[in-house]
Amino acid sequence: MNSNPNPGPGAVRKLGPWQMLLLAVPCVAVLAVPWYNTLEPRLFGIPFFYWWQLLWVPLSGVFLAIVYKMVVPADSGD
Repeated sequence: MNSNPNPGPGAVRKLGPWQMLLLAVPCVAVLAVPWYNTLEPRLFGIPFFYWWQLLWVPLSGVFLAIVYKMVVPADSGD
């Protein structure tokens, strides 16, 4: 077992509280259906319920990319 407190430059760091919060935001935003279970406001005729979920598809990718950049070092090769 490696108990080195200073891992090498290519080591991946563990998730901290900020990273966990950033990963939880998209989950809560999509899974909290009673908060957005409405027809209005409509966007180009699409009810709010649907465009809210579709909005979170690219936003979830943005949140994941932010956490990835925070956790995986730039020189790791990933």
